[in-house]
Amino acid sequence: MKVALITRSTLYTVRGGDTVQTLQTARHLVDMGITAEVRLANEHINYDEYDLLHFFNLIRPADILYHSRKAHKPYVISTIFCDYTEYDKYQRKGVAGRLLSFFSADGIEYIKTMARCIVGGDKLSSLAYAWKGQRNSIKEILKRAAMILPNSESEYRRLLEQYPCKIKYMVVPNGTDQQMFSNISRPQKDDNLVICAARIEGIKNQLNLIHALNNTRFKLVIIGDHAPNQAGYYEVCRRIAADNITFIDQLPQAQLVDYYSRAKVHILPSWFETTGLSSIEAALMGCNIVISDRGDVREYFADDAFYCDPASPQSILAAVEAAAAAPLNERLQERILQKYTWQQAAIQTFKAYQTAIA
Repeated sequence: MKVALITRSTLYTVRGGDTVQTLQTARHLVDMGITAEVRLANEHINYDEYDLLHFFNLIRPADILYHSRKAHKPYVISTIFCDYTEYDKYQRKGVAGRLLSFFSADGIEYIKTMARCIVGGDKLSSLAYAWKGQRNSIKEILKRAAMILPNSESEYRRLLEQYPCKIKYMVVPNGTDQQMFSNISRPQKDDNLVICAARIEGIKNQLNLIHALNNTRFKLVIIGDHAPNQAGYYEVCRRIAADNITFIDQLPQAQLVDYYSRAKVHILPSWFETTGLSSIEAALMGCNIVISDRGDVREYFADDAFYCDPASPQSILAAVEAAAAAPLNERLQERILQKYTWQQAAIQTFKAYQTAIA
């Protein structure tokens, strides 16, 4: 079987959770004997070489619309169905925030897509997207898809609520590299060390995290680059941060191991997460996890994480305090090893491929 994993053109230049998901999925499929090639949406692709297409990021439908129409091949979609509405409508600042507050979720994503093309230099793969719009493009893509691969049942339910349709699905959980993020050595944890490994942008909510931990006993290390259109947000974060807060540029996953191994707490107080890959990685390395109560994260972490309200610095600080005082949650580590590894994800993905082709 030969599969093309087709994803956004900025996969390598603007790295995110979908970068890890795509590359790790391809790597483990290859280990299983499948020819899995990662292709960028702006590349010329000879579809005849492949038995199946595998798309990523349903909320960026222009790329999928172009290739799915042109290829005449069966395809599946890792939906990664994020909902940025709360942040875009109520938390985003400036002119953009005021403008987006008047639009629906589909309208907001359409405006952002067109803005990336007009201002950000992205190429609009499908001209049909410009007149079909976000919602109709997604409805067409779902209608013709052989199967969708959400990261959780929660994500699948949210998708059907917004785009009612009959479509086959198979949950393919996000994962972690259990060899890389092994906690065998277990160095001494620093109860005051808190890390946040994520791209620096409004949706990840580092600004409220800084407000929460400024001038406390905690040493906060924020690891990540800012998103291309969030330089102003990053500058505000740097400007207000007290001396107990350190910024480090994005690190390869292998270099995160040292920080995960020493930190007592990892925090991701996002306005929305389907999973939060760094939370899974950190938990496997023995960190206690603080996450917001938005998105699909409860399906992964249940009662084994400390939850906060992303709008409240007081809530964020209280969750960090509780996580720093709590013992290591070995039950969560065991569940991750059983259910949330990239090997498990690849096995589920291969099952989906077999069903889609059949």
